Amino acid sequence: MMNRTQAGTARDDESHPANGAATLRRAGRALVAVLGLALLVGCASGPRNDPRDPLEPYNRGVTKFNEQVDALVLKPVATAYKEVTPAPVRTGVSNFFANLTDVWSFVNNVLQFRLEGAASSFMRVNVNTFLGLGGVLDVASELGIDRYRQDFGLTLGRWGVDTGPYVVLPILGPSTVRDTFALPVDMMGNPVRYVDPTSARNSLYALRAVDVRANLLRAGSVLDSAALDKYSFTRDVFLQVRSQAGEAPYDKDKDDGAQDSKDGMLPEEPPADAKKR
Repeated sequence: MMNRTQAGTARDDESHPANGAATLRRAGRALVAVLGLALLVGCASGPRNDPRDPLEPYNRGVTKFNEQVDALVLKPVATAYKEVTPAPVRTGVSNFFANLTDVWSFVNNVLQFRLEGAASSFMRVNVNTFLGLGGVLDVASELGIDRYRQDFGLTLGRWGVDTGPYVVLPILGPSTVRDTFALPVDMMGNPVRYVDPTSARNSLYALRAVDVRANLLRAGSVLDSAALDKYSFTRDVFLQVRSQAGEAPYDKDKDDGAQDSKDGMLPEEPPADAKKR
């Protein structure tokens, strides 16, 4: 039986950055297993309606599982968090994690040779970290410094890797084959991963999950009230937003001028009094 000292050493070894490659391999094998199962289920199923979604039968099954987990755990926790936490605090939490995301966006903008995006991300991180209390305040946006959010999946797309079929991951939700294979690299690029001790790191992961879900409560209410197929709507919006994420921020010289900032976004939630009528 492992004693406390050995258990503590094992946990420290697991979280040490030197073992990042081993963790990356394990995450990669898990993702390959999920994609392999999806392909088997998809190939054994009936006809497809959308060429972007040949794994639709499998994806719908995972979507139902995710919805059950969300209804039992994620949504109640996010709702309670939103009800008891003041709006300025929630905004500060979102800003803090967005600032960490800008660090990884800077790396991917460099990998894509997006000089404007890289310079903007670099300035955002420095301004918000030093002037915005570690990112809690989004001073950069107030100064007009644009955010160019990028990840490794978009970096692969920049260099010609096709998105591949749409796929829904357990718990994580909508993705594509390309983004799924890029996910282990994105995980390695998350600064939270290198926080010690492990308890603090796990707390940040949990807070981030709750923050993301709380920010999606409005979107969920729009989907629930819409008279359409929630699965198809979510898929179409996700694929459109991902396509725009790789192109729209940089297409400033098109004849039609600047891109509409609300393209691919969910419609505004109707006012509370309108819902009661």
